[in-house]
Amino acid sequence: MKKISSVFVFLISLCTMYFVLSTCVKAEGEFTTDVDVTYAVTESGITEVTNKIILTNVFSNLYATSYTIILDSINPKNILGYDTNGPLVVETSTNESKTMIDIQFKDAVVGKDKSRTFWISFEESSFAIRTGEVWEISVPRLSENTTFNSYYVNLLIPEKLGQEAYISPSPRDKFNSNGFVHYKFNKEDVTKTGITAGFGEFQVFSFTLNYHLENPLTHESQTEITLPPDTAFQRVYYQTVNPKPFEVKEDLDGNWIATYNLKPRERIDVTATGNVQIFSSIRSFLKPTEESLNESLKADEFWESDNPEIVKLAQELKTPQAIYDFVSTKLKYDFERVQPNVERFGALKALQNENNAICMEFTDLFIALSRAAGIPAREVNGFAYTENPDIQPLSLVNDVLHAWPEYFDSEKNAWIPIDPTWGSTTGGVDYFNKLDLRHFTFVIHGQNSKLPYAAGSYKLGANPQKDVFVSFGELPKERNAKLSLNAKLSGWIPLVSNKLEFEIVNNGPTAIYNLNPKIYFDKLEIDTKKTVQSLLPFSSYKSYVDIPFSFLATKTPNSVKVLIQDQEITVKTSKKEILVYNLLFVFIVTISIVVTILVRLKKWKIINFFPKLQVFTFFGKKR
Repeated sequence: MKKISSVFVFLISLCTMYFVLSTCVKAEGEFTTDVDVTYAVTESGITEVTNKIILTNVFSNLYATSYTIILDSINPKNILGYDTNGPLVVETSTNESKTMIDIQFKDAVVGKDKSRTFWISFEESSFAIRTGEVWEISVPRLSENTTFNSYYVNLLIPEKLGQEAYISPSPRDKFNSNGFVHYKFNKEDVTKTGITAGFGEFQVFSFTLNYHLENPLTHESQTEITLPPDTAFQRVYYQTVNPKPFEVKEDLDGNWIATYNLKPRERIDVTATGNVQIFSSIRSFLKPTEESLNESLKADEFWESDNPEIVKLAQELKTPQAIYDFVSTKLKYDFERVQPNVERFGALKALQNENNAICMEFTDLFIALSRAAGIPAREVNGFAYTENPDIQPLSLVNDVLHAWPEYFDSEKNAWIPIDPTWGSTTGGVDYFNKLDLRHFTFVIHGQNSKLPYAAGSYKLGANPQKDVFVSFGELPKERNAKLSLNAKLSGWIPLVSNKLEFEIVNNGPTAIYNLNPKIYFDKLEIDTKKTVQSLLPFSSYKSYVDIPFSFLATKTPNSVKVLIQDQEITVKTSKKEILVYNLLFVFIVTISIVVTILVRLKKWKIINFFPKLQVFTFFGKKR
């Protein structure tokens, strides 16, 4: 890890003869040192580092002749030393990963409380790195062994690098000046973790995910896979899903479930390719339902939120921040457990084995404690990108994905992702108040701690291959959903309202939300109150509208138009034919009624005539 180590000073005595002190401790005790460091990042990514150092004599008979600064895992270029009188002699040496910069002073500053001010500057190319669409800044931490009287850090970021996505720790002050954003920190801020920051509105990854499916049955069956979904912090653009699924639907947790119909004994390989856009702040997105929030409060196999020990801890911690701090400091990451098919401890066993945790245990414990405290929480499995092996709980060979939790923030009305694992492995970098732009969600577990399975889990055979490929990418040129519209009239029945059935198909590459189909009877818009909350890629929405019946088709439109975004379709209602058929129907009904009346009337006359005839005949026979 990059750091700035202890600064030490060589001194000479002003007694009867010059004497060079050989120990750092004694040297530091004879002077007070105040340091003000500026890290000025340029638009090209080069960081200009300037150390302003003030040495103040504690005694009257000692003064400094040189000063040495040690840089660990830092590769300085164009090193300069100077004071108010001009350049100073600079000598450098290296020892493995350490670089020593030694400044020789030309004159003597003698006297108690007398001070010398000088500067050491250099350039470094690794403090600011452009990764995809984001500039990532990493300022090295200060060694804990230093005894500076004061130490301040100024971080200057060009406004052109983009908006602040995240920064840890929080700066003591922040302001804009001369095209730069200025951040100020003190010694306590940079001793533990240094400074990490990201600048840019979003990050983009490209991905290729492979799924291997098999139907072992002797009859046709359905099988499902999960495709990476949209969330409040990410949007997915699919280039291909091959072969196309039978349907794509969304479950209660927001997962995108693709269904395939497999023939008996059939095997298929599904490949999904595309890009994902990771945002630095919450974007406009669908709000979770009450049902999903309630499901994210229940105990489960690995989330023992009803266990007395878990409940007691939750009652003490109470808030998501307190739970995060507890989990990230209580558990210790065990790098030896990062391997396929490792045992998952769950929350309770994680507490009992606090030195053997990996990302699953950090996540499970946070979820269980949150749920016990009445805070909806859930698990995310996905891809977390890092070049640093110390914070890389992801195998790039075996598709062992990273896990991190989300909790529901009722004020923001959104699920907030955090990462207590990385908060622990980085020594305290804040992954609670703002997550970085390197976490790519594959699947969400709220209802169930194990299902559905994430991409990378759909393997066949004894020697499964790598199926997850993610790298930095660019936004695709085509980023709008491609909608198509179909409509047809259902079979009509005279004197009954008919139906216009319509279907909206999303052919990709991304989901679309809050669609409001517009229906027109001729030129009059009809309020159907139909809203499509979400239409996923490769899915469709089917509905209908009643075409009203009226006597002689006076209220029946000549045509019905369906309009959705830039797609529209107009269907003729055959009003004239309907009118003819209605008249014919009315005519037939009228004739039927008349005939019925006549028949019934004739029957009445016969019934009234025959009794008289019968009476006449009866009397005639008697005579």
